[in-house]
Amino acid sequence: MNTPHLGSTQGLSSEQAARQFALDGPNELPRPPRRTAWRIFLEVAREPMFQLLAAAVTVYGLLGDVAEAGVLLSFLVVIVSITLVQELRTERVLEALVDMTSPRALVWRDGTRQRLAGTALVLGDLIELTEGDRVPADAVLLQANDLAVDESLLSGESLPVVKRLAPASDATTTAPAVVVYAGTMVVAGQAIAQVSATGGRSEIGRLGAVLGGIPAEPTPLHGQTRQLVRWVSGLGLVVSLVVGLLYAWTRGDWLGGTLAGITMAMSLLPQEFLLILTVFMAMGARRLSQHRVLTRRAATIEALGAATVLCTDKTGTLTQNRMAIEALVLFKPDGPVTWTPCGPHLDAEFQALLRWGVLASEQDPFDPMERAFHQLAKTHLAPKPAHWRLVHEYGLSSQWPMMTHVWQVDSTPHHLAAAKGAPEVVVRLCQLSEEAQAQVLKQASALADQGMRVLALASADGLGNDWPATQQDFTFRLMGLVALADPIRENVPRAVEECRRAGIRVVMITGDHPGTALAIARQAGIDGQASWLRGDEVAVLDDAALQRRVATTTVFARVPPQQKLRIVRALQAHGEVVAMTGDGVNDAPSLKAAHIGIAMGGRGTDVAREAASLVLLDDDFASLVQAVRLGRRIYDNLRKAMRFVFAVHVPIAGLTLLPMLLGWPLLFSPMHIAFLEIVIDPVCAIVFEAEDEEADVMARPPRAPSAPLFSVAMVIQSLLQGGLVLLLVAGFYGILLHLGVADKAASAATFVALVLSNIALILANRSRAGGWRHTFHPGNPALWWMLLLIALLLVLVMAVPPLRHLYGFEVPGLALLASAWGVGVLALVLLMVQKRLLRSKANAA
Repeated sequence: MNTPHLGSTQGLSSEQAARQFALDGPNELPRPPRRTAWRIFLEVAREPMFQLLAAAVTVYGLLGDVAEAGVLLSFLVVIVSITLVQELRTERVLEALVDMTSPRALVWRDGTRQRLAGTALVLGDLIELTEGDRVPADAVLLQANDLAVDESLLSGESLPVVKRLAPASDATTTAPAVVVYAGTMVVAGQAIAQVSATGGRSEIGRLGAVLGGIPAEPTPLHGQTRQLVRWVSGLGLVVSLVVGLLYAWTRGDWLGGTLAGITMAMSLLPQEFLLILTVFMAMGARRLSQHRVLTRRAATIEALGAATVLCTDKTGTLTQNRMAIEALVLFKPDGPVTWTPCGPHLDAEFQALLRWGVLASEQDPFDPMERAFHQLAKTHLAPKPAHWRLVHEYGLSSQWPMMTHVWQVDSTPHHLAAAKGAPEVVVRLCQLSEEAQAQVLKQASALADQGMRVLALASADGLGNDWPATQQDFTFRLMGLVALADPIRENVPRAVEECRRAGIRVVMITGDHPGTALAIARQAGIDGQASWLRGDEVAVLDDAALQRRVATTTVFARVPPQQKLRIVRALQAHGEVVAMTGDGVNDAPSLKAAHIGIAMGGRGTDVAREAASLVLLDDDFASLVQAVRLGRRIYDNLRKAMRFVFAVHVPIAGLTLLPMLLGWPLLFSPMHIAFLEIVIDPVCAIVFEAEDEEADVMARPPRAPSAPLFSVAMVIQSLLQGGLVLLLVAGFYGILLHLGVADKAASAATFVALVLSNIALILANRSRAGGWRHTFHPGNPALWWMLLLIALLLVLVMAVPPLRHLYGFEVPGLALLASAWGVGVLALVLLMVQKRLLRSKANAA
């Protein structure tokens, strides 16, 4: 589209825009109410753990133990504060991600074209619209070229609405305004428009639609976790009720029985699970965004570690998307003649060929190929005559991969048509002999085999404004070929090799010539020579045959966007977990169908970005591979946290129940459980989330997509870990009581032993399969800060007399403390031995 000449300013100035923004505010529709600290607190207050602690505070108050009630209330405040901090942090991350997903707008400010967030638009801004854009605000059309808009969001009508500027009836009247509406989608053509309404004042704002935000859909992991939490919570409440009744019946103390039941319930309820999931998914999305990968759906993070096939485009993903013309080819009676940049200056014939390429391109282009035409023309051609006017455009289509521009010459009825497109299509329209067609296609193939993208140029002319309905109806003349090179990204071969080691197959799907595709595949390290398919070959295969071919095919060439959906479905039917990249309007169905749809953030359309679950902000294939690596790391750390939660609740629950069954002095009250909860929640949500990736994270095959998070093997391993700690600590407590150690000293030493054993559980679960070196690896600062905090809290409880009295402790002697430390060290040694044995058994199986 031509640069707009709509006044001397070509859009608002920055000062005007700032003043208007101050008046109208951001261009955004109403969002769902933000989760404030108060709302999060109300949600926390409905959690069973909160209610149990509140009940314990009430019971202590009824017993007259004001000090115990006050300390327990302070613990309640600390636990709620930790939850609030984590949830608010998650909320801020999600809000930042929502802001990043807002539509972008191409705006004229200060006479220059700028790409801005849609929220920055103000009344009076000049915006450019092109195919695939979501209209960012209500706007009045000033220029339009074959514009069609999908308004189904507003009207429910599925057919696109053609937008044409009506001419004024005479010189004294003004043509009626033609409006495009915020939220609608441009499906064809281009336009320049002036913003007439923003935010809630737009048509869709008045209808009360809410477009912003990422929908909070329950993911498979959330479903599994909620089911487990319900099951364990139900069992825990039944056991707690039995324990409370048993205590009250055997000891005749009903308030004490209530406290015993509350303590048992607090030790069993796995309320950490859902918090872990929420924090891990939000922080995982934040980590991905730091690597230029935007997560639009939380379920994608779960799927990343299971991806078995990465389907990628060539241009801009594997390559740098920096096109340069490498050759111009003319066909003369004695054969083809080629010009290259290192050759002599362009003669008149080659200049004419380049001129037709410029005329067939957008005059202010974004496409790298079209920019290459203009770049070369700057140094070799005189400017285009100002009185030439672009009057019509024919766009690309899947059936006819070519485009044509119609130009009116001077003020005469004479017009010229300039076309560029795939050589095999253009030569068919140029009425060449079979021998001439074969010569052109042979030359195109030779250039494509060198990794270059090849376009054919053609021209036509005519009289009047009654041009054909389709570009195929022009009588074209072949002008020549243009070969463009797009260098491969330096990091792509390494990323492809990393995928291969990780058991992930990389498949290239491109609309380019097979020679170009295979040459780039060779450079990238993708083995495409053994098996590749053309789009026309895909078209004739039935679904069963295509399913067989996709199992071994790694390069698909000359594939129109509509066939990408068939390829994705065939891969899925073959049992693959498919990640698919795309950038155009027609890529949206395949992005939606793929397990992981990945849109290009730089060159992608709004349609593609909204259909995708991930957006590569830098369009780099290596960023996609990094996202897979991070996805695997997040899932690994999630399993570590879940395994720790399972394991740590076993000794806590066991040491609550065993003294009651064996007639020992009770070891725990709600205050002790509250102390342990302060340790558990941050460890799960912060420490394990921050753990480094496993050494073999990209050296093992993808996990099965049907594999549950809470596998039987994981639960058994966790129970064995927790059971081992329970035996050690309970045995230690029993020995102390047998040796006649005072109850309060024995309780204090046992509590220290339990905390140290829980630290041993943390260290043992830092690595999935690593040994001692990984256990004490210093790479996670959050862990060491958390261990320091735990040590300080433990010292406070033991050293401050009022706190020590409230917990029912007395300072244990050095021998008892040394014994407690010994229990913790022994627990770590046995846990590491146990992990090694289980790993050896698994490897042997």
